[in-house]
Amino acid sequence: MNAAASPGSRLEIEVANFGPIVHAKVDLRPMTVFIGPSNSGKSYLAILLYALHRFFGAGDGLYEFAPHTNRGYRSNPNRMQELPDETAADFQDLVQTIAEASAGASGGNIALTDRVRELLRLEFDDLGNALGAEIVRCFGMDNVATLVRKGRNTRARVAIRHDSPVNGGLEHTVSFDSGEVAFQSTMPQSIPADIMIRGNTSFALQRAGRMLERMVSISPLMSLVVPGMVGNFHLPAYYFPADRTGVMHAHSAVVSAMISNAPLAGLQPSQRTPMLSGVLADFLQQLIDMDRAPRRRRFGRRRYNRQDPAGSEIERAMLRGAVRVERSALINYPHFTYRPDGWKDDLPLMNASSMVSELAPVVLYLRNIVQPGDVLIIEEPESHMHPAMQVEFTRQLAKLVQAGYRVVITTHSEWILEELANVVLRSRLSDDQRAGILGGSVGAALTPEQVGVWLFQHKRRPKGAVVNPVPLGDNDLYDSRFDDVAIALHNDWANIVDRVRERE
Repeated sequence: MNAAASPGSRLEIEVANFGPIVHAKVDLRPMTVFIGPSNSGKSYLAILLYALHRFFGAGDGLYEFAPHTNRGYRSNPNRMQELPDETAADFQDLVQTIAEASAGASGGNIALTDRVRELLRLEFDDLGNALGAEIVRCFGMDNVATLVRKGRNTRARVAIRHDSPVNGGLEHTVSFDSGEVAFQSTMPQSIPADIMIRGNTSFALQRAGRMLERMVSISPLMSLVVPGMVGNFHLPAYYFPADRTGVMHAHSAVVSAMISNAPLAGLQPSQRTPMLSGVLADFLQQLIDMDRAPRRRRFGRRRYNRQDPAGSEIERAMLRGAVRVERSALINYPHFTYRPDGWKDDLPLMNASSMVSELAPVVLYLRNIVQPGDVLIIEEPESHMHPAMQVEFTRQLAKLVQAGYRVVITTHSEWILEELANVVLRSRLSDDQRAGILGGSVGAALTPEQVGVWLFQHKRRPKGAVVNPVPLGDNDLYDSRFDDVAIALHNDWANIVDRVRERE
């Protein structure tokens, strides 16, 4: 069990003057839900979460041994060459301690000396511009200044806090205006050994040892330290943008060369105006690579499961058929199809219903890419779904959380919130009681601590949006403020009816 998942561990993000958001402080749960009116910053915060996962996540952005990207951070070689002998010896001792812990598979914590902590702090303080570049890439903006809320305070601030019994409270803050991005961090006294010794640690240790001998870089060593410092932000995340139906229907018209040449696709640098936001470019690129054998994760020895039961469950419960991906031998491009139950032939996905096209990428990701522990960020999961299917999809998402996935959604659906309240209420019942309610199926149940609902609301002064938690109310429902719309609609109907009757 890593620090991010250990009992008492807590991950929080706080933003100020970011996009349309005046202020938000969100405690990230296994199931995190953003609700509120349009243009209030829900997608802004969701994309920011994705950018942080991309930057700190395993195999992306930050680390020296990430050859598939050229935007990652590289440590300062001059700093390494100027290290005092005592600090260099501390790092070499740390590598040896990690190696011994790995060989013995021991638990406990690995202490960091003051000299190591200071050098790590300097390394983290250098991350600002690289992190800013990843945030800009994901949003498809020209520069960080476009992400600052327009108002008297012209500086945006993002803070992530990871509290755990091992490290205490760690905070990392990034702030920016029209100039450079500033990054500041607090350093832990120790890191849990099981974080440092998992996965391909032998490779990382060998590389770290060689670089420390030459005093070139500590980036490989940072890759072993980062998960204990940023909590679940080191986990891979996958973003499902709104209007997945349109993207799935049009993706074959977007040639892979366009994506690879897009400056915000994260593949090649360019000075041209971005053609795609990073979240959309990543989504399209992942669709293109969907059926190709992925490389093994650096963190963890898991391999991808192409028969993922979570995706199969969504197919059985909602699609009543199977989605497939085939690669054209002529142009080496994927082709997505849907076969309804009982049919002998496949349909092109564009000829299937909109609901099938909306859910197809979720099923395919679960089958080919995503693993328990990863983060799914889904915009408007209710799109193109009958209310009954919205309820069923909420149950399926809750099952994913039970299986170890982490889920973030933005939604305007009262059906989703009401079923989510039911999911939490079911945690008070025994399995037998839950089965009695759902006709023999035990059903998903999450505790109140596993679910966080956050309401985005417009403010006039200061102009922008604020974000507040939504607890379960006395009626055991989440107050979405959707009732305000229903009441206004009913009052409007009553006034119209009165006037119609007056004329009769």
